[in-house]
Formats: sequence, structure tokens, C-alpha cells
Amino acid sequence: MAGLIDIFAQGLEMLLVVGLAPLLVGWVRKVKAHVFRRRGPSLLQPYRDLLRLFSKDALLAENASWISRTAPYVVFAAVWVAAALIPTFAAGLVFHWAADLIAIVGLFGLARFALAVAGMDVGTSFGGIGSSREMLLASLAEPAMLMVVFTISLFAGSSQLASIVDFVLAGGIGIRPSLGLALVAVAIVAIAENARIPVDNPATHLELTMVHEAMVFEYSGRHLAMIEAAAAVKLLAWLSLIAAIFLPFGMAPGPHSGFGAMAVGLLAWLAKLAVLATLLGLFEASIAKMRVFRVPEFLGGAFALGVLATVLLFVSRGL
Repeated sequence: MAGLIDIFAQGLEMLLVVGLAPLLVGWVRKVKAHVFRRRGPSLLQPYRDLLRLFSKDALLAENASWISRTAPYVVFAAVWVAAALIPTFAAGLVFHWAADLIAIVGLFGLARFALAVAGMDVGTSFGGIGSSREMLLASLAEPAMLMVVFTISLFAGSSQLASIVDFVLAGGIGIRPSLGLALVAVAIVAIAENARIPVDNPATHLELTMVHEAMVFEYSGRHLAMIEAAAAVKLLAWLSLIAAIFLPFGMAPGPHSGFGAMAVGLLAWLAKLAVLATLLGLFEASIAKMRVFRVPEFLGGAFALGVLATVLLFVSRGL
């Protein structure tokens, strides 16, 4: 019976991260439309877009290899596994023993690599530009994220998310300057990883500014649907990661803590996602997209904050 409860809780989390991801994207768009005093699309519009794309056939260029055919599925699978490993409404689920921060960063890196290779596979100029820019951003974002991982690991004594969540819930961190610096660094990296403003604009198709959209220019039908779904799940995963590390309050200790604790954890997780998505929408509505050549300075600030947080914590455990 205990094993069935564990499997049910893990399966529920895996379904929720996929089922709620388009709704999260719709919520961000709704917030931005409200700021601009527009009605905006329905919250369910991302679901309609995915269904429309899934109903169409996938068309590929004649010189496209197996890389272009398999990349959308690899991207979605890697992002989905990463999202399923992150504690959401409960800690200590079946797969959370593998929920190491370095492993999660590696899964996101795998998805990025597959998409970048697919962008160069056909040989178009758009795909090459988008892939080169994506790798440039990755070379700056990943070191910043790893510095944050080192900071959190020094706090909790482990890079495993379950241990970090337990440590924070036990009151082992509190309010620390290093933690605040790490939070800002993670927020910057999350914006870059999800191709959001000011790093990229998911709503534009201008060839001089595209990053993510340039890599998927050749995709259509179900392939494009898989990539769009993976982007939505990735956004939810990053917001869930921020909530799990810095705001794990309300999370159920485990699947055996009772239905009431699980329900409270689910409501707390949904509330955190709504607040973080609202803040993201407000931030994007209040800032303009920066030039591509200014993005390294933006991500360099995240790396500097990560290094400062690590050094500050290493020098003095009290900070």
C-alpha cells in the first residue's frame, strides 16, 4: 500500500507539471496584457495552440537528418524529467533521491544542446544564428547557476533538493545576505534560460533579435508542439525550483503525511507559482528587451552575484 501511494504521488506530480505548464504561460501573458490595459488572450489559449499544432503534420526540410526528427522529443523528455525531479507540493517522492541540483542543471543543458544541434542541422542562417547565440548564453548562464549551487550546498551541506528543502523547513537558513544574492542570481539565470525579456522576446520573430525562435524556425506541426510544450514545462520547472529552494513553506513532508498535508502543499505550490508568474509578467511589462551584445553583461552580473554569495558564505558562515 505504501508503494502504491508513493507511485501515485510521483505520477500526480509528473502529470501536474505537464498539465499546468500551458496555464502558467497563459497567466504570464494575461498579467502582461492587464498591465498594458488590454484584454489579452484567454488563459486556455496555450492549450488551444498546442492542440492545433498536434493536429497538424510535421514538415521538415529535405536535407533534415534524424537529428531534426528526434530533437523535439529529446528536449521535451529532458525538461519533463528535470521538472519531475524538483519537489513541488511534497518532498521525499519516489524519484527525488535523484533530484540533485547538478543533475537538474545537466538535464537542462541536454535539452539546450539537442535544440541547438537541431537548429544547425538543416543549415539555414536563422538556425545557425540562434544556435550560436544560445550557446553563448549557456556559457554564461551555467557557470552562474553552478555558483548558486555551490552556495546552497554550503548552506545545506548537500546539493540534493530533498536535503535542501528539509534543511530550510527546519529553520536552518533564515535570512542571510548570501541567500539574497543567490536568489537574484537564480532569477537572472531563469530569465535567460527561458528566453524571456530582457534576454529574448518569445513573441517576436525579428531575425536580428531572435534566439530561441530562430532555432525552431524550421519546425511545424507536432514537432513544434513538443518544443512549445517543453518551453512551458521549463518555465514551470524554473519557478518551481526557485520556490523549492527559497520558499519551500507549506510543502508536505512526503506522500505519507496524509491527504490534508498533500492538499495544503498543492495549494501552496499553486499560490507560489501564481505569485512568481505575476512578478515575471510585471517585470517583463516594465522593461524593454536589451541588445544581444548587452546580454553577456546581464548574465555576468548573475555570475558575479553567485561568486560573491559563495565567497561571502565561505569566509563567514554567519552571512
